[in-house]
Amino acid sequence: MTENTPDVSVIIGAYDAMPYLVKCLESVEAQTIGADRIEVIAVDDGSTDTTGEYLEEFAARSKVPARVIRQANSGGPGGPRNTGLALARGRFVFFLDADDYLGEEALERLVAMADRAGTDVVLGKTVGVNRHAATSMWKRTVERADIYHSNVKYTLSAQKLFRRDLLVRHGMRFDESLTTGEDALFTLEAYLRGSGVSVVADPTCYYLVGREDGKHLTKTGGYVPRFDSARALMELIAAHVPPGERRELLMMRPFTVTLLPQFGPVVLRQPRDILLAKMELAAPLMAAHWTPGLADRLKTEDRLRLTCVAMDRPDALVDVVTFLQTGDPPRRVRRKGREYLAYPHFRDPAMGIPDTAYEVRGAPGPLTVARRRARRLAGRLAARLRGRP
Repeated sequence: MTENTPDVSVIIGAYDAMPYLVKCLESVEAQTIGADRIEVIAVDDGSTDTTGEYLEEFAARSKVPARVIRQANSGGPGGPRNTGLALARGRFVFFLDADDYLGEEALERLVAMADRAGTDVVLGKTVGVNRHAATSMWKRTVERADIYHSNVKYTLSAQKLFRRDLLVRHGMRFDESLTTGEDALFTLEAYLRGSGVSVVADPTCYYLVGREDGKHLTKTGGYVPRFDSARALMELIAAHVPPGERRELLMMRPFTVTLLPQFGPVVLRQPRDILLAKMELAAPLMAAHWTPGLADRLKTEDRLRLTCVAMDRPDALVDVVTFLQTGDPPRRVRRKGREYLAYPHFRDPAMGIPDTAYEVRGAPGPLTVARRRARRLAGRLAARLRGRP
């Protein structure tokens, strides 16, 4: 690294981002890390408003070194991010969406954490502005998060600090063939290939803005891209993680976040041919990646819905979803020490859905692991106490 190498290259992909772009750029200039330690690479992805002109004005007057690239619309956020990544010079890169903005201490805190912990990816606390943002992963600051047992796997958006050497070494780029979920694929690959993941839970580092006009660089429609995204993420996990507990823990993310919503209340509003098309798209994913161990980790109702999908039982799925929409609790059945929730088609020979799909299970996630460790420690202490005179 030379003396002129910035700590962070802030990559901003922008498409028709006015007036949100104004606050976005102001938040970059306000960073406590200092203008001499960052650079901005802004890519106007074929905007039809004044986004490109405003970026050029910013580059001309700002103390923060900025480069502006104007290109034809690429059709998704991966294109401008890849353009910016190819030009980045910083030790780290941060992908900032033009609709959003940074907390003042964000880059200083994130870089300090990466340098202190030696990690390749750092997550900063994100809050929503006029939109929802995940909260479960921001309870405390963690120098090295367990990507398998913690909730960091449920925040795979691109708005994070990445060590650029990691991305260059593995030739990592956003998959521009995906119109949704390309950021999840990129981020999870960085989690898996990197030296570790850190979490900065205080102060707030990133503000995720819900635009009043409904336009977002990442906003796409249709259900087919969701299945493409799920497939890509599942294949990535399978390629990097051997079969077993760790793979199942990561697979929960594409199954519950990407796939499961396609078989929820929406099936009651869509034509039957859409449901059948979704079942067909899901079939190879279920055949390749749906396992008993993964099923055991899900809530009963989620396990049952996905079991209906895996068994190609669209009618049973519709009946289950219809029941869930009523809000009525299912009848509980206890037999031979096991407990079942008698959702529709429980022990219906015509459907042949196994009892295991209806069984109430204790989630074998992080809580169970923690309890096992606690029991081992308690056992050791008890043994020591028993050995005292």
